[in-house]
Amino acid sequence: MTTDRPPGHEHRARVDLPDWMRHPTPKRRTPARYVDELIEGWPALRAVRRAVWHWRGRSRWSESHPHLVAVLSFVVAAVLGTALMTGAYYLLALATSGEY
Repeated sequence: MTTDRPPGHEHRARVDLPDWMRHPTPKRRTPARYVDELIEGWPALRAVRRAVWHWRGRSRWSESHPHLVAVLSFVVAAVLGTALMTGAYYLLALATSGEY
């Protein structure tokens, strides 16, 4: 029982990759990679790193109380902005009065 059906799909010919893609240059030795290898080499430091990752992955208080954090952030920004502007006006008044 032979049926003359065409193949489901045609395979494309292999593409020869350039040499720089087949053999990429090794990664540069940056200070961050040196520290990373140092941490991964010592079991105690590796455990501390994983503990920090676990701690950072927790649910933060600001995520569970977003409205309260927004109001407090606004108040802090308003107070700091007012203090900075008052200080700038004071220094401007001091500079223009000539008493410095």
